[in-house]
Amino acid sequence: MFASLVIVFREVFEAGLIVGIVMAVTSGVAGRTFWIAGGVGAGVLGACAVALFTSRLSALFDGSGQEIFNASILSFAVLMLTWHNVWMARHGRELAAEIRAAGQAVVAGSKSLAALALVVAIAVLREGSEVVLFLYGVAAAGGGGSSMLVGSAIGLLLGTLVCLLTYFGLVAIPTRYLFSVTSTLIALLAAGMAAQAIAFLQQANILTAFDQPVWDTSWILRDDSWLGRALHTLIGYVDQPTAMQLIVYAATLIIMAGLMKAFAIPHAQRPVAA
Repeated sequence: MFASLVIVFREVFEAGLIVGIVMAVTSGVAGRTFWIAGGVGAGVLGACAVALFTSRLSALFDGSGQEIFNASILSFAVLMLTWHNVWMARHGRELAAEIRAAGQAVVAGSKSLAALALVVAIAVLREGSEVVLFLYGVAAAGGGGSSMLVGSAIGLLLGTLVCLLTYFGLVAIPTRYLFSVTSTLIALLAAGMAAQAIAFLQQANILTAFDQPVWDTSWILRDDSWLGRALHTLIGYVDQPTAMQLIVYAATLIIMAGLMKAFAIPHAQRPVAA
């Protein structure tokens, strides 16, 4: 549940920041609510289409190479999570500046509200599509069911609430700290997904190297217990991990941390808020 909560909260918060910036910059522009709401609706519909495509594709593999399909989805989700963290570390501030510039262009009359609605739709579609893929990865890793739906609903509500409070100036959240915490959680989630992808490949006898369990902590915490399932979904906990799972888990964390550090904007080059 906590993994889906973190993912949905992070994506809703990012999309909400974009919508909030557009709403704030275009305050007083006639018809802006209609166009922005239309952009949000179009983005949500696009994300629903991605969800339908993913579920139908999964049904085609049901009972025939399901382990391979799950491993592929998990691997793709890991790549997306890595790219997401690295991209936000590099371009998060630039994105906010570009959205503000687009809103100011509408106010100045050099850009139409339809173009601004397209920007909002693309942003919502991007974040919504990522939610779909990430949640499918969580489900494939064994974190599906009602708990995932509850976590998603809570994440949606919290993300929307925080964005609304921020927009109306009721709270001042240092986004750099919020993104740092969620980026760390997403890195652990990605590492767990990568290790679970290895488990699927080992179950299908495709990957047989280093497939012996390194330790057995089931006597302390079984991974099929309530707490074990929660930790399994969130950080990839397994009571009997294989050597290859541990290698891939550590490699994912190291690679993601290295890429985020390598592509982050140097402190001296970061824009200073007016």
